[in-house]
Amino acid sequence: MIKVFYCPQMKALAHKICQTSEICEPGEISWNYFKDGFPDLMIHEAGGLGNAHVVFLASMDSPAEIFRQLSVIYELPRLAVRSLKVFLPYFPTGTMERVDEEGEIATAATLARMLSLIPGTMTGPVQVVIYDIHALQERFYFTDRVVPRLESAVPLLLERIKGMQDVAVAFPDEGSWKRFGRMFKGYPLITAHKVREKDGRRVIIQEGDPRGKNVIIVDDLVMTGGTMIQCMQVLQDAGAGSVSAYVTHGVFPQKSWQRFLDQGFERFWITDSCPETARQVVGTGPFEVLSLAGDISRNLVS
Repeated sequence: MIKVFYCPQMKALAHKICQTSEICEPGEISWNYFKDGFPDLMIHEAGGLGNAHVVFLASMDSPAEIFRQLSVIYELPRLAVRSLKVFLPYFPTGTMERVDEEGEIATAATLARMLSLIPGTMTGPVQVVIYDIHALQERFYFTDRVVPRLESAVPLLLERIKGMQDVAVAFPDEGSWKRFGRMFKGYPLITAHKVREKDGRRVIIQEGDPRGKNVIIVDDLVMTGGTMIQCMQVLQDAGAGSVSAYVTHGVFPQKSWQRFLDQGFERFWITDSCPETARQVVGTGPFEVLSLAGDISRNLVS
């Protein structure tokens, strides 16, 4: 039996996983605070975790969350667990993975170093499982003390659109095409490109023809969505029959998902990798949440 622990944000996803898998059961952690604001944490039934297979579902969506969740993650191997997998679906510092001038800090490397300090278990290093990390080279920021596993949630979209007619897949830039293009064999592909101009940047179609197609824009994440909206407008102007979008991580700071309610997207698929966003948009068109529960369940024992 696998014990599944989780941060408060991941409660719904954890219970979905345990409902879909007969080999796991939820664990319990008290997430409280002392009067000075620092975490007051308790792993319940810790004495029974010796030689157990353990999973932790993390959502490090703020610096405070990183501190208190790492406190729990560091402690679990010390309870003599047999193995530990940390699922961090969204790697929150991933967009700051490189520096352009001296003095800038690549915080993706900082978080990777912090995760690399997780103690080993009775059977070896801890696995850190991340879905659609923003830049593939970020795996090299982790040390050999942990095993980073980079997974993709794009198969959830492929399953969802199976049977849909006249589908073409668009990428908002060449980087997205290089990253995901090979996953859409059999679909017409369209690549967009950002062109710098005096008054800013605009999106143009670099390759492919959207005319009469039900186009799906695919990327790893969306923040405020300016580029996504420009890409949608360019595709519509070029004759697309409809335009939808998919991103694994709907970050949408400050509820910026609301700007997509009347932009003209047919559908907008996200996963529950950012649980607060997923909770907010459920039942709100054009959004549809594709849950990672099934895929995480399959990866529990692999």
